[in-house]
Amino acid sequence: MSKKAPTDMSLTDSAADGLLQEAAGDWAVRVEAVTKTFTQWQRDHTGRGLIQNLLKPEKRIVTALDNLTFNVGKGEFVAYAGPNGAGKSTTMKVLSGMLLPTSGAVSVLSMSPQKERRALMRHVGVLFGNRTELWWDHPVIQSFEWKKAVWDIPDAVYQRNLRMVTGLLDIGDLLKTFARELSLGQRMRADLAMLLLHSPSLILLDEPTLGLDVTAKRQMIGFLKQLNEQNGTTIIVTSHDMDDLEEMARRILLLSRGRIAFDGDFDALRDTLACTKRAHVQFRDGTRKELEYRDTRALLGALSEMDGITDVRFTQTSLEEGLANLYAKWREAGP
Repeated sequence: MSKKAPTDMSLTDSAADGLLQEAAGDWAVRVEAVTKTFTQWQRDHTGRGLIQNLLKPEKRIVTALDNLTFNVGKGEFVAYAGPNGAGKSTTMKVLSGMLLPTSGAVSVLSMSPQKERRALMRHVGVLFGNRTELWWDHPVIQSFEWKKAVWDIPDAVYQRNLRMVTGLLDIGDLLKTFARELSLGQRMRADLAMLLLHSPSLILLDEPTLGLDVTAKRQMIGFLKQLNEQNGTTIIVTSHDMDDLEEMARRILLLSRGRIAFDGDFDALRDTLACTKRAHVQFRDGTRKELEYRDTRALLGALSEMDGITDVRFTQTSLEEGLANLYAKWREAGP
């Protein structure tokens, strides 16, 4: 579970930001009371609406993040999940300095993404599953060499990391291939490799397994777990695939309407969602019985007292199903 430093809500954003920098020692990410709003101009292309657009255009304020607060420790692998529109991608963009919060304070690796973005990005890697930084009409290796030059990566560091990502991500045969000729899985591996060339200590991944086939997905997940476990790299990842998230991360933050609705491990999430466990028992006489249980020891005790059992099959409500039900309740509840 996340730890929280004491805060004074009367502080200005600037003062709060300074307080976070001082307290950021063991944290990779600290987000305190962050709100992000967007203005959406409304358009009506009917006859009367066109005149209204000119004389008095209508706008709507959308709150993407609402007093968002959470911390991520150094070396953690954290899943960041929630329904569409919950604010996941907005959070990633705020952490990387691509968006500025409307209010609140953010500290990433003891730096402010708002004020020290250039210095921060030398220690952070960002990957959005639907975008690429590879040069589309050039071989992959040219994109890598461009990053080495622009980011001023020391040659020894570049060569060491190039050897590492080439071997572990199996992209040796792709280095001389044009980016436009790569499959989605190949491009994702190449993008991840490029992201790692400068040895980031924090990685932000937004839907990194989006659209990947089973083989490419397994390769991506295995590499990220190894990177976290062996190098101590802090990773925050978003995905709609709960199986992927559960395999990768040890902690999950569940977002709803721009706020943290759950913070804990996956076992605790299952308990929160009341994911049902059932034992389907078949007897020698052909009858069947279904037992719902939470405690495995109690179930085994009950089964030991039954005669004529020929088969027992266990099922459990999946996280995907439990979350789908939860998201539906949130939608029904409204704003």
